[in-house]
Amino acid sequence: MNKVAIVTGGARGIGKAIVEQIADMGVNVVLNYYNSEEQAIKTKNELEDRGKNIKIYKADISNRDEVRNLVEYTINTFGNIDILINNAGISQFKLFTEITDEDWGNMIKINLNSAFYMTQEVTKNMLHNKNGCIVNISSINGITGSACEVHYSACKAAMDGMTKALAKELAPSGIRVNSVAPGAIWTDMNKNLSAQTIKVIESEIPMGKIGKPEDVAKCVRWLIEDEYTTGQIISPNGGWVI
Repeated sequence: MNKVAIVTGGARGIGKAIVEQIADMGVNVVLNYYNSEEQAIKTKNELEDRGKNIKIYKADISNRDEVRNLVEYTINTFGNIDILINNAGISQFKLFTEITDEDWGNMIKINLNSAFYMTQEVTKNMLHNKNGCIVNISSINGITGSACEVHYSACKAAMDGMTKALAKELAPSGIRVNSVAPGAIWTDMNKNLSAQTIKVIESEIPMGKIGKPEDVAKCVRWLIEDEYTTGQIISPNGGWVI
């Protein structure tokens, strides 16, 4: 598969698992990172040792100009963009009444604006080619909502809304847009959960366990390989929400 992908927030956790999964498909990958340079370099070296073609690029994708530079770099390096994975994001656990304007603005900027900027800039290339695949990594919280994560849940719900609307708009141009909305997954975002909280979560999941980043990455891979699915919100969550 001689295709080109950008994966935002690809140095750690779910993003890294996605980078590894699609690199194994033979896709040329540009791994975007911002703070996690050491992990990005490590991932690049690991994949290059396995014969994969991967580049890393530092960019604050909540900044439109830096997004344009990332997209330009990718096209100059590989000549095209076939796949975009909007994975970068942050989380924050806070009572709704304690969320500040700064908290709200920062969440919107990093979790939603970045996906908007990336998608808009990449879509220009995809429209020219009449082909493309966009996968947004949202969250089960965008479907169900989560107490003490109102601003995070709102962003993820908005991302899913953007997914469905954009899928309708871009389908005639051969571009598919889907969301993957993971349930509880072992990442840095939940590393501070207490053993008791983890036990409670696992007791609520019919599969009886928290998922792995690889579970999400496999779902993303299927959406890349598929040629007909678009506008869907797919939630690998072990049956947590049915």
